[in-house]
Amino acid sequence: MRVIIIAEAGVNHNGSMELAKKMVVAAKEAGADYIKFQTFIPKKLVSRFAEKAEYQKKTTGEEQSQLQMLEKLALTQPDFVELKAYCKEVGIGFISTPFDLESIDFLDKLDMDFWKLPSGEVTNLPYLEKLARTGRKIVMSTGMCEMDEIQDAIKILEANGSKDITVLHCNTEYPTPFADVNLLAMKEMEEILKKPIGYSDHTVGIEVPIAAAALGATVIEKHFTLDKTMEGPDHRASLEPNELTEMVKAIRNIELARGDGKKHRTASEEKNCKVARKSIVAARTIHKGEVFSEENLTVKRPGNGISPMRWHDIIGTCAKRNYETDELI
Repeated sequence: MRVIIIAEAGVNHNGSMELAKKMVVAAKEAGADYIKFQTFIPKKLVSRFAEKAEYQKKTTGEEQSQLQMLEKLALTQPDFVELKAYCKEVGIGFISTPFDLESIDFLDKLDMDFWKLPSGEVTNLPYLEKLARTGRKIVMSTGMCEMDEIQDAIKILEANGSKDITVLHCNTEYPTPFADVNLLAMKEMEEILKKPIGYSDHTVGIEVPIAAAALGATVIEKHFTLDKTMEGPDHRASLEPNELTEMVKAIRNIELARGDGKKHRTASEEKNCKVARKSIVAARTIHKGEVFSEENLTVKRPGNGISPMRWHDIIGTCAKRNYETDELI
């Protein structure tokens, strides 16, 4: 099964359409299936009293409020119409996450392949109901969530018409400490929720999303930027284009390596059986009529003779001809 790879541009365009379009090209060249942006009306997303997250304070300073920061990072609705058209021209899927109800209405008209439901909206009932009523497939991140919160959200989505939901394990810290990734929780979610699972990553580097693909993730999402040193809240916890390219290549290799889940000898290794396995051979010169024993038989390569698994069948029988040392029995 092909892993859907989402290159999360987020707000790493810093409010610039020129940067956003360069990111579209970079994501396409890296091999991602989709590039994802964030659509929001700042004053409908946060109150004027909302503080920045600690990681945002570290990356953008404490002078501005969260609202002031987001106002500088927001793109307009016409910008997203243009970006979707540009993605089609470049040949990569366009996705944007809505962060308020009005943005859901707007993006629904753009006819995206699926909704990417962010972790922060999992406990937002009006949001969940409105998103579900569009009837589109939903890919839901679950950062900061307890299992019962995820189950409650799924019940609301399904009660309002959602029939296709993929659930992404996620940790909402930027960057996520490796000790807090808890990647095996992805398998528990799959078992309990009975939904396709995936992983949205905020760690430094590419190892964890690759491991998630090996564990069966059907969707991988990863933040990327054109330059980690740029100003903005998410650049430092993002991949640069060359790193995104390496991650995509590795995940594509993991797709092939996962296989069908059944243990069997493959066509590529069939030819090596005779070379690597062993056969029963003469340990010394054996004369016709001599009884085969542990003294005159041994096991050596190649494996194109009698299998050593028949050792006890051969011991005690008589040689029907003469054998030289190392000759196959």
